[in-house]
Amino acid sequence: MRTQYRAGRELDRIDYKILRALQGNARLSITELAERVGLTATPCAERVKRLEETGVILGYHARLCPQKLDAPLLVFVELKLSQKSAQIFDEFRRTVGTIGEVLECHLIAGDFDYLLKARLPDMTHYRRLLGDILLRLPGAAESRSYIVMEEVKETLNLPLPD
Repeated sequence: MRTQYRAGRELDRIDYKILRALQGNARLSITELAERVGLTATPCAERVKRLEETGVILGYHARLCPQKLDAPLLVFVELKLSQKSAQIFDEFRRTVGTIGEVLECHLIAGDFDYLLKARLPDMTHYRRLLGDILLRLPGAAESRSYIVMEEVKETLNLPLPD
């Protein structure tokens, strides 16, 4: 499978090997990465740079333990807006972007307009987030919450072809 990522250039099997290796461990040195994918360091570094410049690789991140950083409670919240307009959506996006506890926010199809993912210390903080912040967002009218009891799978890794 080949995927276009820049005019006239497609991802090839070596690019996918690089992406798979970096998804597994983004701290690999170029030398280690090159060995894993069967290249020498210079062409490997050039490929990584091209993948970064074209936006295929968006960044490198440390995965942190929420339990050790006082954020063990994982909550998903569906929010419905009372009105729908470009202005309300823009205002909502700007405002929700400033709420640190909200890790993700997605405009969705269905009965609700947005799905939010939040990490919090406890239920008291959740109650504050919902009542004092989320339901006061521009156009917020209704919510439905899901408290996670057990995290079965969580990954940022995308499935990639061989």
